[in-house]
Amino acid sequence: MKARYTIGLDFGTNSVRTLIVDVANGREVATAVWTYEHGEQGVILGRDPNLARQHPADYAKGAEVTIRQALRDAARNVKGFKADQVIGIGVDTTGSTPIPVDKNGRPLAFQKAFSNNPAAMAWLWKDHTGVAEAAEITALAREKRPHYLAKCGGTYSSEWFFSKILHCARTAPKVFEAAYTWVECADWVPAMLTGTEAPDRLTVGVCAAGHKAMYNDDWGGYPDAEFLSELDPRLGKLRERLAAKAFTINKAVGGLTDEWAKRTGLVPGIPVAVGAFDAHLGAVGSGIRPGTLVKIIGTSTCDMMVVPLEDKLADIPGLCGIVPGSILPGYYGLEAGQSAVGDIFNWFVNYLQPGGKKAGSHETLTAEAARLKPGESGLLALDWNNGNRTILVDQRLTGLLLGQTLYTTPGEIYRALIEATAFGALTIINRFEEYGVKVEQIVNCGGIAEKNPLVMQIYADVTGRPMKVSRSAQTCALGAAIAGAVVGGAYPSCEAAQAKMTGLKPRVYKPNPGAHQVYAELYPLYRKLHDAFGTPAWQGNLYDVMKKLLDIRARVRK
Repeated sequence: MKARYTIGLDFGTNSVRTLIVDVANGREVATAVWTYEHGEQGVILGRDPNLARQHPADYAKGAEVTIRQALRDAARNVKGFKADQVIGIGVDTTGSTPIPVDKNGRPLAFQKAFSNNPAAMAWLWKDHTGVAEAAEITALAREKRPHYLAKCGGTYSSEWFFSKILHCARTAPKVFEAAYTWVECADWVPAMLTGTEAPDRLTVGVCAAGHKAMYNDDWGGYPDAEFLSELDPRLGKLRERLAAKAFTINKAVGGLTDEWAKRTGLVPGIPVAVGAFDAHLGAVGSGIRPGTLVKIIGTSTCDMMVVPLEDKLADIPGLCGIVPGSILPGYYGLEAGQSAVGDIFNWFVNYLQPGGKKAGSHETLTAEAARLKPGESGLLALDWNNGNRTILVDQRLTGLLLGQTLYTTPGEIYRALIEATAFGALTIINRFEEYGVKVEQIVNCGGIAEKNPLVMQIYADVTGRPMKVSRSAQTCALGAAIAGAVVGGAYPSCEAAQAKMTGLKPRVYKPNPGAHQVYAELYPLYRKLHDAFGTPAWQGNLYDVMKKLLDIRARVRK
């Protein structure tokens, strides 16, 4: 019987990746990566440090280039491979990354008048220009529609759909007026491939709509027009042009068009699955199931869990959403995360460059940090260099390093930054369990999980839990390929596909009891700083924090 394959298209912050996977066993037979052409490593920046945009033309070219390259590689790697063996396509993207489009569903940035206007481009997930608008949305929802916030952690974020659109209306009215509607990148790419971009044909995914745009079937989909109009009458009118229904990843949005078949070398009509965010499909590609926390660790971190729809589930403050079907159909999808992890390490290495480029490389600093014992540096940091996504949901929080002396070394600081992200990870785990969602195992994926054993060991030591790593180094693309396998008819469900197409690496990072004991002393100090700087209700005294750090340092150094 001829082998069958699916394609996972993974649109990241800096590049697009195509992965071709054997549906029988998850074997990855080919991959291709293309870095976006516009901006700096694909990100268009501005004077405002909160601005981050992308040109939609990069999504189209990236899909064409990488699919063609991956098909060539598959033909070299697999004897007898033919493009007609590809039975389905899945898509994941960053998010919330909304795009203003015209009446035909074409991005405004494709028009000459708007081609160089950042407001007419895709508003990348890490664009935080809408901080004020997010606060307004949160305040109004608390007063008028508290149930909207209950399903998205209690606070609406500047990273999300309506914050960005409202900010555009106020700061770039010509773009807002020219836009017929706004479409998430995760929805636009599948529509582009299937010729269904027109708003009356567009299929949107519940992943993006539910986690970033307050969509819920229980209240009729997106927030009602009256609520949006109170924020801005123009938003109320936009509500009419948003999709009436959102769908899960086991549904196809349509078949690959003749045009895209010619551009890529694939066969026309191949089903393309409903799109979703990279972290959510990364969880699928990591084999997520009830009790499993999947950590997608990269420039930022997303923490994903699922709970069966029939289970009673509390509203959990500080999460980025509790959405039916957003990860796996038939389950609530729970999303949390940290706004910066790898970005913090990159900031220290690339921006501050301690000791110069050679002495201050990731490899050198990791080696120096590995020689230190927990508590030996006397340092404590907060992991908020890009704000706090969970559990405080406050993008105006900033990083902190405490305890440095005239003898503090770059390696000590580097380790403290890693430990800070681990303390943040533990805070998220605790929040899940405080509200009855038991974390039975942790599976990690992403570049840092793959490449940095020190980070994985510190995470194990801080949390006191084993750290497992997904078998695939490309879990987001693999999750997209799993969606492609389901819509392509290879499997009846995502769970059935996961059982055959996912797995874990043999190495498990187990917590060191002695290290965990020291971190059990340091974590309450982190939480004291966390609550003091991050919550208005905190009442206390920080006098003892430096002293306890010094006491722990002195004891460890003995």
